[in-house]
Amino acid sequence: MIESGKLFKASCNNEYNKLKHVVVCPPKFMKIKQAINETQKQYLSENINQEIALKQHEQFVKVLQDNGVVVHMLPPDERYNEQVFTRDIGFCLGETLFIGNMESAIRKGEESVLKNWLNHHRFTYREITSGPIEGGDVIISENKVWVGLSGRTSQEAIDELIKTLPSFEVIPLSLNKEILHLDCVFNVISPNTAIIYTNAFSEDSLTLIRNHYNLIEVDKEEQFSMGPNILSLEPGKMLSLPQNVRMNTQLRKAGFHVIEVDFSEIIKSGGSFRCCSLPILRV
Repeated sequence: MIESGKLFKASCNNEYNKLKHVVVCPPKFMKIKQAINETQKQYLSENINQEIALKQHEQFVKVLQDNGVVVHMLPPDERYNEQVFTRDIGFCLGETLFIGNMESAIRKGEESVLKNWLNHHRFTYREITSGPIEGGDVIISENKVWVGLSGRTSQEAIDELIKTLPSFEVIPLSLNKEILHLDCVFNVISPNTAIIYTNAFSEDSLTLIRNHYNLIEVDKEEQFSMGPNILSLEPGKMLSLPQNVRMNTQLRKAGFHVIEVDFSEIIKSGGSFRCCSLPILRV
């Protein structure tokens, strides 16, 4: 952990460089209280086994640490059952660390826990105030920032982001209404490669994306099991779910080192490895 009073500058310029520092939160109080996305609707009656979720998250943290990542834990708060998805609470673009503006009432307040932690460790940050925006809709790829226009992220917030980051090209991507976040259907895994679920996008958006990346496409089943929501540990190495066999085979054929980690209990709530991690330093 960072000692109180110690400070390094947060910095993330893409989704795939060496991950050095990341913020996570154990799913101690994880539960589907009300279904706020399509995945949760499928698991509302079954719900989350917290004991299994905690064990899977512990293994996730161990794999991160085994790969040289410094893992910082936010304190779980019983008021916030979705707190495990730290990516939505904040996002780092270049050297600017943003606090998300949560749209869902059930998640409002999670921002205060992150702000308390950042203040304690003397990190500076910016807040988006003009409209809702969540980190799951924000993907950085060098000088480009892809932002999902979804039920959780508004055009007003995107416009504020554009004004705040004049040196970046901020590119909005409209998502079909059933899609929770951009990173559920799109993820940049190298300077020229991305994972995508094409049915989530308009033809114009797909053309734009294809102009920038070679695409590894996932099918509907893989999208439902959070296939695109991998987490890159360093160039060419990533965490992925073992059940996405076909996608993992495609990734390995493309030259990527895939580490399979079971996250089957946690994905019932609609997020996987990327959703459960807030990178604050990639180098």
